Amino acid sequence: MIEACVWNEWYPVAVVDDVAPGRQYQSHLLNERISYWCTPDGEFSAQRETSNGSVPCRTQTRYHLHWVSLGDPADDFFQIAEFAEPDRRIVGAGSMRVPTSGLRVVENFLDMAHFPFVHTGLLGEEPHTEVAPYQVHIDTEKDEIIATECRFYQPQAAKSASGGVDADYIYRVLRPFVAVLYKSSPVDSVRLDSIGLFVQPLSDEQCIAHVVLCLIDEDSSDADLRQFQQTIFGQDLMILANHIPRGLPLDPRFEVPTRADGLSAAYRRWLRDKAIRFGTYQTDITQPDTTQPAIP
Repeated sequence: MIEACVWNEWYPVAVVDDVAPGRQYQSHLLNERISYWCTPDGEFSAQRETSNGSVPCRTQTRYHLHWVSLGDPADDFFQIAEFAEPDRRIVGAGSMRVPTSGLRVVENFLDMAHFPFVHTGLLGEEPHTEVAPYQVHIDTEKDEIIATECRFYQPQAAKSASGGVDADYIYRVLRPFVAVLYKSSPVDSVRLDSIGLFVQPLSDEQCIAHVVLCLIDEDSSDADLRQFQQTIFGQDLMILANHIPRGLPLDPRFEVPTRADGLSAAYRRWLRDKAIRFGTYQTDITQPDTTQPAIP
């Protein structure tokens, strides 16, 4: 039985550019078989395939993605204001299948400590390995996790970057399977580029990561932007595919966080507070979480 807070959520199933009108597509969502399609006039529809026939699903299109809910989602939908700014480039950077829990994919997206070792020459390099202190808080009104004052040296922070910089980062976790990264723009000293990670949980241990870019970049081609982002994700994929266990551990005794893991620790506590079990590795979450990131 999947908990209601997971079942009744919205999930992305495709980047809009990848759905050709008049063709039906097959996929999975939360262990269920689904099909979806677009009519020639652009109307998106989906249905859950059961042994007793097809069940229509609620759908909508936002943030350059088609979304499906198998249950009864809340009327409100999270807001990403940058997608409404007319001068931004919105590019679907790919939909990558990953053999691990979608929660693991989100946590990896939130982790700066791996930059120098996994994304060497792009998002980090030695000897710049220290994660500087940053701030994490929960927006209780929106039920989001926000991390601010994040900074990390990056040899090439974006496709349009021409040299190494100390990149500023802000992270938002909007839903258990949705996170957005805001980072310094090489071409605008005031506004931040935005990268959205929108995860489709196929099952507890399989997912598709849909990545959408919302950038201030007038010069790079769509192909170059996709190639850069897919290079980054391809490096992450090698790590994610070898995670054991594939589910995200929520028991604070399973892994001991450091100060650099403050955002990850907050994400796991946030999931535990919601009593989410789908996509997690369960040991014992009945004990209260009294741990905090250790100070090295």
